Amino acid sequence: MSAAGTAHDDVLLSGKEQRALATRLSLSLAAAGCLVVSVGWELFDPAQRDVAQLVAGLAAILVGVPALQSAWNSLRNPDLHGITDQLIALAFIAAWANGDLITATLLPLIMMIGHILEERSLLGSQEAIRALSRLTEATARRYNANGEVVEVSAGALRPGDLIEVRAGDRIPADGIIENGRSAVDTASITGESVPIDVDPGDQVFNGSINVEGLLAVRITKVGSETTLGRVIGLMQEAETIKPAVTRLLERYAPRYIVFVLLLTACIWFLSGSTASMLAVLVASCPSALVLAAPATSIAAIAVASRHGILVKGSAFLEQLATVDAVVFDKTGTLTLGELRLVGTAPQPGTSVLILFRLAASIGAASSHPVSRALTMQVVESERLPVTEAKETRGLGIVGIIDGQRIAMGRAQLFAELGIKAPPPPDHTGPIAGLSQGDDFLGWLLLADEVRPEAKDAVEELRDLGLKRQIVVTGDRTPEARRVAGALAMSDVKAEALPAQKMEFVLDEIKHGYRPMVVGDGINDALALKVGAVGVAMGAQGTDVALASADLVLMTNDLRRLGTCVRLSRKSRRTILINVGMSLAWTFVVIGLAAAGVLGASGALVAALLQNAGILVVMANAGRLLKFQDAA
Repeated sequence: MSAAGTAHDDVLLSGKEQRALATRLSLSLAAAGCLVVSVGWELFDPAQRDVAQLVAGLAAILVGVPALQSAWNSLRNPDLHGITDQLIALAFIAAWANGDLITATLLPLIMMIGHILEERSLLGSQEAIRALSRLTEATARRYNANGEVVEVSAGALRPGDLIEVRAGDRIPADGIIENGRSAVDTASITGESVPIDVDPGDQVFNGSINVEGLLAVRITKVGSETTLGRVIGLMQEAETIKPAVTRLLERYAPRYIVFVLLLTACIWFLSGSTASMLAVLVASCPSALVLAAPATSIAAIAVASRHGILVKGSAFLEQLATVDAVVFDKTGTLTLGELRLVGTAPQPGTSVLILFRLAASIGAASSHPVSRALTMQVVESERLPVTEAKETRGLGIVGIIDGQRIAMGRAQLFAELGIKAPPPPDHTGPIAGLSQGDDFLGWLLLADEVRPEAKDAVEELRDLGLKRQIVVTGDRTPEARRVAGALAMSDVKAEALPAQKMEFVLDEIKHGYRPMVVGDGINDALALKVGAVGVAMGAQGTDVALASADLVLMTNDLRRLGTCVRLSRKSRRTILINVGMSLAWTFVVIGLAAAGVLGASGALVAALLQNAGILVVMANAGRLLKFQDAA
């Protein structure tokens, strides 16, 4: 990457934003200089007061025109921030009309400092997004048609390309390892602090770092389609969504403006003091209130990202604080989503090791999930060669190993082959039998195992008040009850189609619950969408599930659900505290201004007090950044 490119990437603001900020700062500095000249001129040569006033008028125009323009724009695009602009514009006009040009200049200057503080609080999230974006702009070593390695930019990669990733390299796109073994640091994507061991066939993500060995990776997704690309896109989307508290305050903003205008009119009518009227106008600017919710939401989203949780918007984080039930999908959510050997029932005289070796060898000739699970029991070097393999869909597979017929499959397969087999043992998951020649060797029991952390995660959610817990799955009832029983959950709805899952969640809502729905597949998309909050398992979830969910766990660690709930509740408490402090502070300053306590320069004192309120709100929101979940 060129130096120029790097320098450009490190800039926080766009060209247009930089020009606007430079213009405002230049005008403010020029106005401040004119104001100093005006005051000095009048002090040293009182006879030239008219000239001093002319210079002060120029200073007021330099900062007043941008203030009036901002107020006008806020009328066309009303928001909470616009209330401050409108009130400052009214105060500027009143001070100008009263001939108080110094106040007319200082008010926009002081409040501009507040605006800069507000913008600076938003730059944190923009920097986080830009930092993630820089991870996608790496170079890559791509194999060409001749097998040579050529260095190219990450943007030139396409699905299907084969790349070389050396130790210390950042992986430039999502892909599957074709050759090599290593450990991969995925902290920037999933929040995992410990590198993960990877082998051929494992998936690796764009932005993660190859820690040890040499890898050959086949590219599957590039650009915005990668896991990191989706994270960046969703963070940008989350940044634009206003918190619920902000939307509520904006709904009452027009009434607040009317209240302020009536109050200032009463103050001026009762006291006849223009200074008090100006002080009330400035004191009414809800500067701290503008930041009360957004600053906290931005901090919470940043903290969630650090813990491997992708939040699509602050509104979803607020809703999560109120959930009181959880609906789990089973396969791939509560379970690992893949079959594993969990037991054997060998015939007398049959070695379990022989059972494993024959099952793994014959299973390597099939693509069936049961066969794949059994193949993993023995390393490839110890498998026996299979010839004349023939697979019968729904029954099993038959092949020749060392001149003997080996059969593996359901009980019906052995009946057709004329092999006497004992009844299969009682087991809720898949069962495969194995025979050698005419001798039946034993049964192999498989299951989709419960995630090792699932029990702790479910108990943790109960402790957090989510005592209503339901398993809703399309799987068979016995298997669903087995998984639910292992997690001490009694409510189970099995053999449910996607539409039935959605109806079940809607029924929970009708009964007064606010369910969090957790899933990972296409069949969970509808339920994720209608739940109070939808959470997708991001590491292996489908694109449809990720698009339908409100939160995404970038790791498949269910304990992050407890992290989500705790963070959302702390975020909501912080928002409520900030809003309460901001409102109280604003009304206290209004009261002091209305009572005339702030003195002849009440408007300037009120502006300084409002900026002090902004600093307090930002400091309180910043405390949320220290959140570190023990789980």
